[in-house]
Amino acid sequence: MISKAPATHCGPDAVQIAVVASAFGPQAVRRTGHEAWVDTVELAGASGYEVRRELFAHEAEASFEALSALGAAIAERGLWSVYSTPATLYRDDGALDAPALASAYAEADALGARWVKLQLGGFSGEADGARIARLAAGRRARLVVENGQNARDGEIARFVALFAALEREGAAGVLGMTFDIGNWDWAGQAPLDAARALAPYVEYVHCKSSEGEGARRFPVALQSDDPAIRAIFDTLPRSAPRAIEFPLDERAPRDDATRHIAWLAAA
Repeated sequence: MISKAPATHCGPDAVQIAVVASAFGPQAVRRTGHEAWVDTVELAGASGYEVRRELFAHEAEASFEALSALGAAIAERGLWSVYSTPATLYRDDGALDAPALASAYAEADALGARWVKLQLGGFSGEADGARIARLAAGRRARLVVENGQNARDGEIARFVALFAALEREGAAGVLGMTFDIGNWDWAGQAPLDAARALAPYVEYVHCKSSEGEGARRFPVALQSDDPAIRAIFDTLPRSAPRAIEFPLDERAPRDDATRHIAWLAAA
């Protein structure tokens, strides 16, 4: 009988940990499907599993029926889910992309996701918070925007401006933030500066670092002895679950995930 890893997320000061599907390798997930990795996530001791729309090999995997079946498989293991889509909240012209948001909400709710995650996109100062609130009404999933790897989606000041605009419009709290530690490096921004500026809005944390430069930059695991990572974790809210988004050892992904989950939950 295969035993489950200890529930490292159950201590009074522990942080809940999720595993992002891409940690198992994008090609592997496209080949096998997301459900093939659900048992690994559960047995490693995680609390959640992030489904990535861009890793669907066929559009049929994004149908409400397929998402509902996947969500049921995740929930049966006692896990919550996150639905990540590469869609952007704002179009290049700065307008809210209402159709993209409505579609993402519908797919996330079919999955039964706790959060639905989009990229920021071309936000230019007008948040359109009231319209976001109308689109969010009755939805199960909570909207979060993530800092991306390009200059537009990874600029600290643009996220500060977004949340300030929402507050001015009386729509503070209509969405939160996914804080991707490693993506700030891609965009040439300091992660600790970002944490200090954006901590009040962070609801979910992508955990990865990076190595290399420019087009040759790639994600790697956080180092437990890195004082900069400790400072970031001390700044961000412990109520925000942390997600493994770096490549796991393909020879023993469950064992590797178990080790990282134990550290991230306690860090």
